[in-house]
Amino acid sequence: MSTLLYLECSPHAGHSLGARLARGVIDDITSRHPDVGVVTRSLVLDPLPPLSARYAQGITASALRDDEAFTCSEHLIDELERSEGLLISTPMHNFAVPAALKLWLDYVLRKDRSFKTTPQGKVGTLRDRPTLVLVRSGGPCTGENARQPDFLTPYLHYALSALGIGNVNFVYLPGLSPSEEDLELTRCALAAVPLL
Repeated sequence: MSTLLYLECSPHAGHSLGARLARGVIDDITSRHPDVGVVTRSLVLDPLPPLSARYAQGITASALRDDEAFTCSEHLIDELERSEGLLISTPMHNFAVPAALKLWLDYVLRKDRSFKTTPQGKVGTLRDRPTLVLVRSGGPCTGENARQPDFLTPYLHYALSALGIGNVNFVYLPGLSPSEEDLELTRCALAAVPLL
């Protein structure tokens, strides 16, 4: 059975417009492929614990994978490893990823577990998988109408590639109250990205 991992990052959780659009993607996939399992991780409704001193010590001491300090990290990496596709619905907060998504990345990006360090930089050890990122922002952040910088896209692209995930597509929906036409264009853009 194929598995899709869905990361919900908005403080509004399932009530956010981004989450509702992502649910549309999931419904479309599961209607076409009823055998697909979906693992939903709401990074707001089920927040991750802050990184601890014990976790940091485990990293610097190169502790074994089964060290208790890595329990949360191992669970999240296993969840990602078991997925054949990754869907992320996230707002842009202050030009970048929200804190909840940053914390998830801090747990998942782990030296000698999800990436190796080489003279050329980090090399991901996880299998590549189709990844779709739906980005909501208060105003345009891409294209000629952009009125704010976008640090989210290059950061997330680099962080995912450091895991080994290079097949990443971004779809943007700017504006606090997008028009029905913009919503329909976004739905079409989301539907055009093969996730599984």
